[in-house]
Amino acid sequence: MAVVSLRNVCKQFGPLVVLDGVTLEIASGETVGLVGANGAGKTTLFRLIAGELEPDLGQVIRSRGLQIGHLQQEPQVDPDRTLVEDVGSAFADLFAMEQKVHALADEIATKSDDPGLAGLMDEYERINTRFIAAGGHSFEVRMNEILGGLGFTPAEHSKRMATLSGGQRCRAALARLLLEDRQLLLLDEPTNHLDIDAVQWLEKFLSGHRGGTVVVSHDRFLLDRLCDRIVEVERMRVTSYPGNYSNFVQTKERRELTQERQFEKDQEFIKKERAFIAKHIARQRSAEAKGRRTRLERRLAAGEFVTEVGRKKRDARIEFAAAEVSAETAVRCEDLAMDFGEGPLFSGLSFQILPGQRLGITGPNGTGKTTLLRILLGDLAATSGRVELDPKLKIAYFAQDAEDLDERRTLIEELRAAHESMSEFEARSYLAMFLFTGDDVFKRIGQLSGGQQSRLRLAKLILDRPDALVLDEPTNHLDIPSREALEAALCAYNGTVIAVSHDRYFLDRIAQRLLVMRPEGHRLCEGNYSFYLTQLEAGRNCGPLTDGPTPARRGGAPRGKARPQPVKAAASPYDRLSVEELESMVIERESRLGQLHERFAAPAVYKDPDALEELKEQIEDAERDLAEVDAAWQERVDAGQG
Repeated sequence: MAVVSLRNVCKQFGPLVVLDGVTLEIASGETVGLVGANGAGKTTLFRLIAGELEPDLGQVIRSRGLQIGHLQQEPQVDPDRTLVEDVGSAFADLFAMEQKVHALADEIATKSDDPGLAGLMDEYERINTRFIAAGGHSFEVRMNEILGGLGFTPAEHSKRMATLSGGQRCRAALARLLLEDRQLLLLDEPTNHLDIDAVQWLEKFLSGHRGGTVVVSHDRFLLDRLCDRIVEVERMRVTSYPGNYSNFVQTKERRELTQERQFEKDQEFIKKERAFIAKHIARQRSAEAKGRRTRLERRLAAGEFVTEVGRKKRDARIEFAAAEVSAETAVRCEDLAMDFGEGPLFSGLSFQILPGQRLGITGPNGTGKTTLLRILLGDLAATSGRVELDPKLKIAYFAQDAEDLDERRTLIEELRAAHESMSEFEARSYLAMFLFTGDDVFKRIGQLSGGQQSRLRLAKLILDRPDALVLDEPTNHLDIPSREALEAALCAYNGTVIAVSHDRYFLDRIAQRLLVMRPEGHRLCEGNYSFYLTQLEAGRNCGPLTDGPTPARRGGAPRGKARPQPVKAAASPYDRLSVEELESMVIERESRLGQLHERFAAPAVYKDPDALEELKEQIEDAERDLAEVDAAWQERVDAGQG
């Protein structure tokens, strides 16, 4: 059953049209991922659903009594409250009942012989019963569980909101929202400011949420793990794709390619028809030409042809120059330990990295990941142990903050300060590769967004032509296209990469080995993040804490199951079909799968467990069928066959 329906909704601000003719339904119990470029209208869509904005045209229909919780990227908090008071405001009614129960108990204790005692006892029993039924004896436990899950320590519970960082305030707002137990959750970048443990906790919480959830996030791993459907906001419209984020990427790519091919066919047909009409309209075959003109105009008016294809948004061009790779070990750490005087941050840490390897490092905050990078770079001395670096390595470091940028400079000035031989024309051309065009290059760095500053820092780093990259949370502030461009560049780079990240999708793409740092110890895994998860789920240790004498492999480490991949079709009747026939089969199966997903919204299905189970089986069969046909189509396209 749809809990929110948008029907032909239009919204504009002044002359700027943000949404135009948007129709969308959100069903009870489904998790929807909302994706799109910055400024595409995702936040506006959220505010329309929440009732914070009214549409200029169209309708937003919410089911009666629907409670909506909206997490904004910059939530408002009361600076005078403590953390517990602010988060606990979700239980304002319970707090009031608890205070009333205590007040009645105190009053009863002072009126043992009063004739009104019986009435007080009755009132106490009535309110206390309501208090217990509403979870009055468990709400503090629930609050502590959620605060702990989102990374707050008991010592932080009594801190004033005014003393907390921006990231802590966002986490507090998320905790309060989750405690309010709303039916529909609208979450705008909920994983910002969360470490990897908190993100995993949030995933589990949301997977158990009985209501619906719509989430805007750059965390592609979360979108893969949680989402039943992806809705893309693009060019003022929305398009729905069944399945998770990886399925969305594959399906959209396939649809765009099919649309481009159909556009070319249709344009060729229209061109030939118009040429025939122009040639014969005033000649012997005039009647035929007029008839063909009428039919062509009718088909064009009916929208039977693909008359335009969407222009692809230009992405940043990130490409590292080839590194000088020696045959020696790039990095060797032996029995490293670090202690700042409050107990060991880590100890007994040993590993080695060969030239050209990519090591991912992850784990919750406070386990020493950035400290380890600073030790490797020589900026910090370890308490004990030894670090050896190949002396010929030219290392470039990407820190979490942007302290290497001068906020007073323009982009042109910043680039030329590091590379004086670069002309202004060369600097402008180079910055254009990172999406800085026109007057953007004359902006002060202090005016740039976090994502723009990250792109500028990557541009500077690439110009250094390093042999090794040490990266600390490089995907922070980057949008999804920029993250994907960076991932592709790192995978093509032949130098050594050491990257700290909470971005699990990023770690799946680039990591050949994974160092997991946790308070209880460290593990070195031969593979990416998904492989590490499969090992944990199977109850296996990923590997010893210390490398043995045998050098680790350069490549070919198990990649794990990072994302769902289509099943490769074996020899089958598909081999006899043309690319066009396979395309038609793919489109037909996509349509069938979309219809099955839409049936989830039918109330009759949810009332009949057998029908629900049968529908799930049908969807699984349809997904397998689509994957087989898609694999056959993709193989034929890759082979260049018609």
